[in-house]
Amino acid sequence: MAGILIVEDNTGMAASLDDALRHEGYRTWTAGTGVEALELLAAHRDAIDVVLLDRDLPVMSGDTVMTTIRTLGLDVSVLMVTASASPEQRVEGLDLGADDYLPKPFVYRELSARIRALLRHDARRRAPAGSSDDSGAVAQPVVIDDDRRLAYWRNTPLDLTAREFAVLRRIVEADGGWVTLDELIAAAWPDGTASAGAAKTLVYTLRRKLEAAGGRGAIVSARGKGYRLP
Repeated sequence: MAGILIVEDNTGMAASLDDALRHEGYRTWTAGTGVEALELLAAHRDAIDVVLLDRDLPVMSGDTVMTTIRTLGLDVSVLMVTASASPEQRVEGLDLGADDYLPKPFVYRELSARIRALLRHDARRRAPAGSSDDSGAVAQPVVIDDDRRLAYWRNTPLDLTAREFAVLRRIVEADGGWVTLDELIAAAWPDGTASAGAAKTLVYTLRRKLEAAGGRGAIVSARGKGYRLP
């Protein structure tokens, strides 16, 4: 799963973001100061993919943290968040090396979408180079990147929610075998709270996203058996 570092001195907001992002399936860390943020980045540099950076931090500003991240060459995407929303200030943040800029107050859905966009952008640099293996056989069209909680259809990154990713991952793991609806519910809702209708709706939306990427018929179903890759 992708890792996100939340750098926010407002403890209430940091806790809310932490809960929401964990609910989506991300691995998270929180830092209340710039110094703590850099320490966490040093300790978990291979696990953190996106930094949500409050620009208005006390003592060590978000600008200093941003500059340090780029000076050290850390391979993370940075979404700078601040109450300062003027165009000039946004440009300043981007010029410092931020990948995106989001003014406060913001709607969580927009924040979540921007995180997914940053992860997709990062994924394009790491996407498998081809669709065949060394023997010349056609490779599996669905590729799962567990470390970053990303999936591709023939090298096209898929914009999936955490539950959609869990369902697709379970179907891929079956390697062409049937996966029952109960197994998909267990994969996407570990607490078992989902109804069969909710799970079927999720599979429907997953199919639509695969179709949009060119994967028409990528998931087939059969009454009494479940779902599988053709």
